[in-house]
Amino acid sequence: MGFFSDETKVDKVSDTRWRGHIAAGWRIGAVPNGGYILAIAARALADALPHKDPLTLNAFYMAPTELGEVFCDVEVLRTGKGTSFAHCRVIQNGSLRMLVTAAFTNQASLSGESWSSGKAPDYPAWDDCPAPSLSKDREFTQRVEIRMVEGAATLRREQLDDNGVFGGWLQHRDGAKPDLFSLLMFADAFPPPIFTVFGMQDWVPTIELTVQIRGLPADGPLKGRFLTRHLSNGVMEEDGEIWDQNDQLVCVCRQTAKIRLSHNKDGSRIR
Repeated sequence: MGFFSDETKVDKVSDTRWRGHIAAGWRIGAVPNGGYILAIAARALADALPHKDPLTLNAFYMAPTELGEVFCDVEVLRTGKGTSFAHCRVIQNGSLRMLVTAAFTNQASLSGESWSSGKAPDYPAWDDCPAPSLSKDREFTQRVEIRMVEGAATLRREQLDDNGVFGGWLQHRDGAKPDLFSLLMFADAFPPPIFTVFGMQDWVPTIELTVQIRGLPADGPLKGRFLTRHLSNGVMEEDGEIWDQNDQLVCVCRQTAKIRLSHNKDGSRIR
């Protein structure tokens, strides 16, 4: 048990409602991390469905959440032999904050052919990458440690890599073993890759996040690589892949987000 397991747990209130608690330690600025909120919803879904492992979840973020009590209202759509489907409405203070559509399965029972056109990124070992300092502005760093490789100069505010890519290692700061539910949070853990083009920004709200789970990760740090190819009228996509210690692909994800620039590319603040 670690902070993540404890701070994403839910209690059943009725056959359709679960209660969770959004804890301190997961905020970036004033807003809790979207992947962390998705993991809370996934705990409720797992408790409601006969299949207990997340397969794919699609979340729309209607409004920011805050610290405190949150409710997850689950509607089971269909239960099949190998897959179950459901909606989850995340409610806080009487308002809808997030809507999730999900498919759950039994990951251990999945079988069939495997193929990939890519491979895990070749990064220096976790111990060979410099450990970042804790950030007062990013409470999230109390829970997740990221050791950046690609885009590290941008993160240190030394220069812009100008390629729309962030990549490196990540793990629970308390050393807890990653599980299927933590992959939902890790899918939203890296800074937006568009920062490598425009510099570190203040306002990048996620509109939609889709996470596909491909396997149970091995113990130890994970390798993540996230990239943005297109920014159109302030709207961008972010594609990500997460690999475990054994170079097994365990998660792919995509999100839609908006960006309002607060700094020019030279670092000067936009007025």
